[in-house]
Order: sequence, then C-alpha cells, then structure tokens
Amino acid sequence: MHLGVPLRFFPASFLLRILPVHCRCCSSLSILSHSLPLGDGRTTSNPSTYSISHGSTNQGGTNFLRLLSLCRKTTDLKQFKSLLILHGLMEDPFLVGEFFRFCFHLNSPELALSSFQKIEKPSLLLQNLMVRCLSNHGLFDDLLSIYTKCQKSGCRADNFTFPFVIKACSSLGDHRTGKGIHCNVLKKGFEYNLVVQTALLDMYAKVGDLETSRLVLDRIPQPDLVAWNALLAGYSLNGRYQEAIKVFQQIQIMGLNPNASTLASIIPVCTSLGALHIGKTFHGFAVKFGVSSDESLAPALISMYGGCGDLSAARRMFDLLPEINIIARNAMISSLTQNRKSSEALEAFKQMLQANMHPNAVSFVAVIPSCENSGNIDCGESLHAHAIKDGLDCQTSVATAFLSLYAKLGDLDSAELLFHGIPDRNLLSWNSMVSAYVENGFWELGLYTFYNFQLMGFTPDAISMVSVLSACTRSEDIRLGKSAHAFSIRNRLGLNINVSNALLAFYSDCDQLSSAHKLFHKMETRNVVSWNILISRNVHFGNIGNAIELLQQMQQEDLELDLVTMISILPGYCKSEDLVQGMAIHCCAIKAGYIADVFLVNALISMYLNCGDIGSGQLLFEGVPKKSVVSWNALITGCRYHNLHREVFFWFCQMTTEVQKPNFVTLLNILPVCWTELQGKSIHAYAVRIGAISEPPLLTSLMLMYARFESVHLCHSLFEMVDKNHISIWNTMMSVHVHNKNAKAAVATFSEMLQKKMEPDHVTVLTLISACVHLSTLDIALCTMGYIICKGFENDLVISNALIDLHARCGNISTARKIFDSLIGRDSVSWSVIINGYGMHGDGETALSLFSEMKRSGVGPDEVTFISILSACSHAGLVEQGVMLFNSIVDHGVRPRMEHYACMVDLLGRTGHLHEAYALLKRLPYKPSVSLLESLLGACSIHGNIDLAEEIGRWLFEMDPGNSNLYVMLSNIYAAAGRWVDASRVRSDMEERRLRKVPGFSLLEVGGHQNE
Repeated sequence: MHLGVPLRFFPASFLLRILPVHCRCCSSLSILSHSLPLGDGRTTSNPSTYSISHGSTNQGGTNFLRLLSLCRKTTDLKQFKSLLILHGLMEDPFLVGEFFRFCFHLNSPELALSSFQKIEKPSLLLQNLMVRCLSNHGLFDDLLSIYTKCQKSGCRADNFTFPFVIKACSSLGDHRTGKGIHCNVLKKGFEYNLVVQTALLDMYAKVGDLETSRLVLDRIPQPDLVAWNALLAGYSLNGRYQEAIKVFQQIQIMGLNPNASTLASIIPVCTSLGALHIGKTFHGFAVKFGVSSDESLAPALISMYGGCGDLSAARRMFDLLPEINIIARNAMISSLTQNRKSSEALEAFKQMLQANMHPNAVSFVAVIPSCENSGNIDCGESLHAHAIKDGLDCQTSVATAFLSLYAKLGDLDSAELLFHGIPDRNLLSWNSMVSAYVENGFWELGLYTFYNFQLMGFTPDAISMVSVLSACTRSEDIRLGKSAHAFSIRNRLGLNINVSNALLAFYSDCDQLSSAHKLFHKMETRNVVSWNILISRNVHFGNIGNAIELLQQMQQEDLELDLVTMISILPGYCKSEDLVQGMAIHCCAIKAGYIADVFLVNALISMYLNCGDIGSGQLLFEGVPKKSVVSWNALITGCRYHNLHREVFFWFCQMTTEVQKPNFVTLLNILPVCWTELQGKSIHAYAVRIGAISEPPLLTSLMLMYARFESVHLCHSLFEMVDKNHISIWNTMMSVHVHNKNAKAAVATFSEMLQKKMEPDHVTVLTLISACVHLSTLDIALCTMGYIICKGFENDLVISNALIDLHARCGNISTARKIFDSLIGRDSVSWSVIINGYGMHGDGETALSLFSEMKRSGVGPDEVTFISILSACSHAGLVEQGVMLFNSIVDHGVRPRMEHYACMVDLLGRTGHLHEAYALLKRLPYKPSVSLLESLLGACSIHGNIDLAEEIGRWLFEMDPGNSNLYVMLSNIYAAAGRWVDASRVRSDMEERRLRKVPGFSLLEVGGHQNE
C-alpha cells in the first residue's frame, strides 16, 4: 500500500493502525547510521546509530524503525509494542533493542522492564543494553534484578556486563552482592580486564572495604589514572585522609599527571583536616595542569576554602568563574551554611531562584542546615513547601535533610513522619533517624533503630557509629560504648577519623580519660577536633597541666589553634600566674581574626577576672558591642570570685538597666553576696517573676541563703514546696540542718529521703557523715559506715577520708586506722585526718611517726597537715618536736597561717613556756585573733602568771570590750591568786556593761561505747 504522503506527516497513532501487515520485518536487516526525521523537521534526539549486520536492508524493518522514531509518549510506545507482538517481532533482538532504547529515552523504563521480563531467554546484546540503560537512569535495584534473571536463564555475562552490575552494587552499598559478582568475575575469567578491575576497585572503596580495594589495585599490572582515582576517592570518602595523601604521592611517583577528578578527590581531604595550606598547594597543581576552572573541580575548591573558614577566598573563587552552574552555586551555599552565615546562604538560594536556575536535590541539602543554624522552623517549612512544589521532596537525600532539620529543631513527630514516608530508605536515612532519636534524648530508640536497619540488610558506616557512640555517651553506659568500639574495629571503621573522635568524646565524657589518652596516641590520623576534645575534657576535669601540655604538642605539630581550641583552653587559666598564657591566647585570637566572636570574648573576660586582672576584664567587657547574658554573667561571676560584693551588685543593676534579662546563673552569683535577708528575698521574688525558680541550682542557693541568715523555717518551706525528685534539694536541706547545728534533723531528713526511694550521691553521704560528726555517737557512725559499704561508696577517697575523721572523733581510733590502712591511693587529706585523729587521742608519738611515713611515701604535707601535726604535739606536750616542725613549714612550701601560730601558742602555753608564746604573738605578721589571745590567757590562768595575764587582758579589752568570757577568765585568775579586790572589780565592770556569762553545755552522750 502506497500512502502517497511522507510518513512524517502522519501521527504515530494513525500509522500504527494503518501499517500493512506485509511490512513485517524479518530477522535479517541492516540499517546503518540512520537518522530518522521527526514531524517538526528536526531529527530524533535518540542516539540512533542502528547497527545490524545480519543481512541486506529490509524495507519493512526500516519502516518499523522509522515508525518508532515518531513515537513521542508512552502511549505511542505501548501501541508500537502491540504492533511488534501482532507481527511476531518480539523475538527480533534488534527491533526490541531499539524499542528498549526509546522507552528509556522517553522516560518509560517500566515499559522496557515489563517487556524484558517476558523474554524467556534474553540475548547477551539485550542484557547489556538493559543494564547500561538502567545504570544511566540510576535504577540499580532493577539492574541487579535483570542481571539475576539473565543468569538464571543461562545468558552469559561479559566484560561489558560486569562493570555496570558492579557499579549498581557500589551505588546501593551492597557489599555482599558485590562480593558474589566478584566471584563470578573470577569464575568467568574477566579478572584481568582493566575496566572490570577498576569497577571492582571502585565498588570496594565506596562500601568502605578499602583493604580489598587496595588488593585489587595491586593486582592490576599497569593501573591507569582512573584506577588510582577510584582508590583515592575511596580513602577520601571514608575519612582515611593520610592514606589518601599517600595515594596522591604514589600517583606522582608513577609519572601520572593528576587530572580534575584526582584533585576533586584529594581537595576534600584538606577540608576535613583543616589543612588549608596543603589545599592551596593542590590549587596550585590545578592551575599548573590547567584544570582549575573545571566544572567538577571549581566547586571542590570553593568547598575547601569555605570548609576551612576562608569564606572570602571561596567568594573570590566563585565570582571568578566564567560560567556559574548549579554545582558551583550549591558549593557556595554549602560554604555559607558551614560558616553559619545562615541569612547569606538563604539569600544565595533566593538568588538562584531569581536567576531562573531550578534547584536540585543538592541545593536543598546544602541550604536546609541554614534553617537548623538559625533555629527558624518557619523558614524550614517554607523550603519544604518549595521542595514539594518542585517534586524533590520524595528524593531520599532531600527527605533525609528535612528529617534532620525537624529533629534538630525538636519536632521529632514530623521527623518520624518523614522517615516512614521515604519509599527507598538508604543508609543515610536510617542514620539520620538514629541521630534524631539520640539528639532528642531517646537514645534507647536510637539504638533500637540501629539494630533494625542491620536486620534490613544495611551495613553500618562511620556516621552510624558516631550516632551510636553519642547514645553511649549520653547514657554513660561504658560497657555498651566499649562494645561499640569493638564493633567499629571489627567492621573496619576504627580508622575513620570521625569514629575515632566520637570514641575520644565517649571515653572522656564517661570519666575514662586514661583510655581516651591511650586511644589518642594510637590514632594514625588526628585533626583539630581530636585535640580539642581531649583539651576541653582535661580542662573540664581539672587536669589543667595535661590540657596545657596537649596544647603545646598541638602547636609543635604545626596545627593552628581554631576558635574551639581557644575557648576550650581559656577556662584552664584561672590563677594569677596563668595570666601571661591567657594573654598569649588573646593575641592568637586577634591574629587569627576570632576576636569578634562573642563566645571567645566571654571566655577571655572570665580568664582575665579569674586571674585577678579586673581592669582588663572590665575593659574587654565594655568593648563588646552586643553583650549577651553570658557576657554579663562572666563579669559578675569574676567579681564574686574575688569577693568584690559591691561590684557584683553594681553590675547587676547595670544589667537590669540595659534591659538585659538575668537568668538563673546571674541570680546564683547574686544570692551568696546578699548583705541582708531582705536583699535575698528580693532576689527570690525576682526569680519567681522571671520563671527561673524551678531551676534546682537556684532553689538550693536560695535555701543556703536563708540558712545563712538563720531562717531555717523558710528553708523548710521552700523544701516542702519544690519538686523533691532532685537529690540536690535533699542534700541542701541536710546541709542547712548541719550548718545550724541540728544534726538530728539532718539524719531525719536522710531517713525521709530513703523512704521516698531517692538514691543518695556522694554529696549526700558526706553531709550525713558531717551530721554524725556533730552527734559524736558511735552507734550512728557504725550504722552510717555499714550503709556506705552497702551502697558501694567506700571506694570514694573523699568519703573514706571523712569516715576516718568520723571514727576518730567518736573515739574509735582503731577503726579509723583500719580504714586508713585499707586505702589504696592516699592523698594529703587522708594523712592529715589520721594524724589529727591520733593527736585528738593524745598519741603524739604515733602522729609523728605517721608524719614521717607520709613524707617517705612521696605525699608532701600541706597547710592542713601541719595544723594536724602541730595540734598533736600540743595535745601530747611535745614542745621540742613541735618547734622543729613549725620552723620547717616554710621549707615545705607552706606559708604559716593564723591556725599554725594558734597551735604553737597552745603548745607553748600548755607546757608553761608562756613568755616564748607571748614573744611569738608579738612577731605575728598580722593582728592576732581574739581566740588566740584567749588561749594564751587560759594558759596564764593554769600556770598562775598574773602579770602576763594582765598584759594580755589589756590587749583583749582593746580588741573586744564586749567579750563576757574575757571578764570571767580574768576574774578567775585574780581569785585563784587570792587577789579578791581585783576579782571583784572585774566582776563589777562586767555587771556595769550588762554582760552575761554564756552557759556551758555538754556534747557527750551517756551510755556510749567505750574506746576500743
């Protein structure tokens, strides 16, 4: 049938209906380099070079192919398929192959897949065509399904099939299937094909099996640059940065010139290591080899400069690009986001829209964290709406980014809803959900989700382990964290820098600093984050020496201090002798351009004030343009630290005048310096008004303030009103009772606490021991010790020291000595309390023996130890030894205090060396206390030295004329010497001044146990 009109003027649907049956194509036709015309005068965009080499050209086959070229939509293809079935051409591999090409070209892969599934025995040509088209369209699950079907039907695979199948395993992260394909490669004899070897190398690298990836490379006789690039990209992707740099060096040694792909893989390594100077070297390489403006390399350079904090260089790089494509824009948005320039990142995204450049999935992934940084959920929801409008919300990467956004802004319900709505969850989606649960405090759900995605066949990666270790850190579960450490080693994730840093944080936060240090020194790769973690944790736990030593080592390794390093180390400089080091950090901050950061300025203000340079701290504070509440708190805390009470109130008033709302930390600094109870009540009322009263630290501070003014009833009222689920509230109430010498009430509060099922901490136990000391009852002391052992507190050195003191004061020195002897690590407090215990019992010889043993053990005596040993000498009357010890105080680096002089005056006074004691008082570098003079006056009374007593009495009358105890003592001294007139005169003076003698009382409890 001759139509008389060219076929191109008829619609495909019409032609499919009228095409004659006799135009059937045979299986032997040849159409070479045929470009079919379209209806609008254009040629088909399908890459149609039809190569069929089985015979002569057949006009029927040509017509079918010409008809296929006219198909414009899926319905046309379906009709064409019907025509092929009608004419029995579904067995023709060439026509079917072209049909498959057009299905993918017109974005109808499902039609090609359904048609292919019906072919019982597909040919190698059709198999290879399908795997290539599926790979190009990212349909990797379908690709593996097609490959499996072909294998089962007996279709072989060749060196064209395997690279696409291996790429699918790589893209899906399917390590197990990839290994199976590798076995098949070896079985079929394609292991020496360079393309196949490179695909295998790339697959192992991307799934994190870098050791196998390296083995594959080493078996290639002459690996080309593509193979090296694949290994380099694997090391970079998996955080093995040092190995990546070594691979780059090997590429140069092999005489291969790095290309844009090489540099695009190595430059992110510099970003991760924060090694901008090395990155600039690679930038020089790119310029040298003429690839600096390559569309794949330019974004990597922008990201490097942005990731290393040099945002101006990133902007220059972006502005100098001859043509700005979407990849470069995405890199710039990502750089702005990383540098917390949230408003600028959102503006750059807006400019992309204004330039009629449609954002892709990467654009949304780059800009979404800016909403996290700004805490603006409205902005995030707007972006989400935009993504839905563009049809990108269902893409896994975009949905996962929004999931992370909602989780970080506290909207866990929306995060869960998004997660369950993701059709094709990948490992990143699962990781984000694990992180979402952990970040919002549901760490058990996070671990359960981690377990679940392994059941789904996903292999955890470095990001998974970081989230799991964060959960272990938050739960303070050391056993679980160690299991996670072992898991990461077993799964070859232990060398990843991010996993190593997470392990450092876990061990440090769980008070396992020794393990953290061991891990740190074993790490092959350390970045600034690694150093910062260890420095900050050492400062937090008071190991300032270790922190400073780490800082010095860090500088010796030519690592530049970043903002976090400086903020971490500054709290360690808190003494006057540390001021020079703190000023050096200040200079580094100015040099590095960090001085505008408000967090750093706040840390510097605290450092200057803590080190005693009040003027510099205030000057720095006044120079802050926008003072935050933390800035005010740093200034007020520093003033309180130096007991500058007036300045504390002055700055507090200034703070409220400048409309800066104080928080509970501010009030915590104000309460201890209140001069009157009325001031304290005013602060209490202010705390209620601003809603800070529910904070447990503020409640305890209020209770202690009222206790200071002896308003125990108000403390008790607060205690009854507040939530008693915080152990600190119970501890404070017990402390208030002990402070007000009501030890029985403290023990009663402890009993009530136990009835409420509250678990005591070490502060509770120490307060209980302090109450028992006031009671001086051996029964309660023994009960307390039993409870401490039952609860496992006996290994706490501070508590053990308190128990030694308790038993010594209750007269049970033998038990005190047993506890002391059982201590593994004794500090100066341990020695001081046991020496003091023997001193109280009059056993000066044993006290001196222990003092000598203490020095031999390597523990240096401090000022408290000298008070204990001098007191022991005083109680035992060991004058010669006491004088010798007093004269050696300075040799041990201890400056004599009033308490040391008091011990010596007591010792000399007890033994009758009254004039030596008086001479010692005259040589005091400061004014003697009333109690010190009263002690010597008492000694004069015992030894009947009336002349010296009168001289000391005159001294005391000048210092404290209203002291009734002085009149009584002096009257008794005159009476004992028979000077009744003088005794009567002193009594008359006392009555004229209307002074009363303080009645005495006894602390002894009748029926107590005898000393063992």
